[in-house]
Amino acid sequence: MATSETPVAIIMGSRSDWPTMKLAADKLDQLGVAWQAKVVSAHRTPERLVAFATAAKAAGFKVIIAGAGGAAHLPGMAASMTELPVLGVPVKSKALKGMDSLLSIVQMPAGVPVATLAIGEAGAANAGILAAQILALSDPALAERLTAFRAAQTDSVAESVED
Repeated sequence: MATSETPVAIIMGSRSDWPTMKLAADKLDQLGVAWQAKVVSAHRTPERLVAFATAAKAAGFKVIIAGAGGAAHLPGMAASMTELPVLGVPVKSKALKGMDSLLSIVQMPAGVPVATLAIGEAGAANAGILAAQILALSDPALAERLTAFRAAQTDSVAESVED
């Protein structure tokens, strides 16, 4: 389980979601934020989901990033069982290219919020950054790393269209 040194949980419905969700982990690594990843399927491992979500806060997690494709119930179900912020990442699906995932995650009923990111890789990367921003509210050193990250991102954009 997590410790206070592992503030972010990255959960996903299937191992096949990892190539997308790894981008969240990569951003967290880049910003010096510890994370733990687990496969927790809302449909195939519901007891694992209940055990994880109900114990996440006590385990020391502060933010949950939940990625799921298709019916994408994982982020919402996790959010229904914890007070922690849940960042939902719609994973691209074969049938509907992630629109099904997006709509399943974004249409939460009032009172059970899930912060929903973009479909696929951009959403996963931004979930990692957003989790760090949430944690930075109470971590001045992380806030400084985020400021440096943003400055480097700005500096990397060329002003000219020529090489």
